[in-house]
Amino acid sequence: MVSLDSNLIGEKMDIEKQFNLIAEEYDCKRRKFIPCFEDFYKNTTEFIALNIKEPKQIVDLGAGTGLLTYFWYNQYPNSKYVLVDIADEMLNVARKRFDGIENISYQVENYIYKLPDTLFDTVISALSIHHLEDKDKKKLFSRIYDNLPDGGLFINYDQFCAGHPEMNHWFNSYWERKLANSGLTDKDIDLWKDRRKLDRECSAEEEVYMLKECKFKIVKCVYSYQKFSVIVAIK
Repeated sequence: MVSLDSNLIGEKMDIEKQFNLIAEEYDCKRRKFIPCFEDFYKNTTEFIALNIKEPKQIVDLGAGTGLLTYFWYNQYPNSKYVLVDIADEMLNVARKRFDGIENISYQVENYIYKLPDTLFDTVISALSIHHLEDKDKKKLFSRIYDNLPDGGLFINYDQFCAGHPEMNHWFNSYWERKLANSGLTDKDIDLWKDRRKLDRECSAEEEVYMLKECKFKIVKCVYSYQKFSVIVAIK
């Protein structure tokens, strides 16, 4: 009999394989895959940055090619960054992106089991945590809470279900239509469909509730466009 831990490890290996496969082309196609790209990444980050103090150290979970860190670095070039991902080839793209920048470091690590052994006051993540089962999301949120100082921030830019089957069908149908007309190749869309099999989406409302259960004092969805939302949690 295969243990639950073995199943979890196998699933994470599948995720690593899928994302390493597309690492080099990841960023240039991300705009096509995310219909609200500019608002989701750039404008929401600017909004958050206008309302918080400059972080001392930022951890980016599931950092991939460093795309989210790029937008945060534009706001806070003097903060220290730790980019964490299980896919080293993705981090290699980030290393090229930030070549010569000494305040950015990298860890090949499965953040489900371990967060960086460093003091940090801000945790960010984009389009990664929705791959976790809800029980693993809750464990991660608790671990993040325990490792943040009072006033520390967790910000999750992620993909969510609608919370209702019929409305989720609306969201998915619209997304699929946008991709079909985006100029992506059939191969791109087939790979996207394969990656979608790894998704374990909850609704944004459910995640807000989870974070409140983990004792974050303020939790708010500050941006939402159908399947894409940004949730801010303050300890």
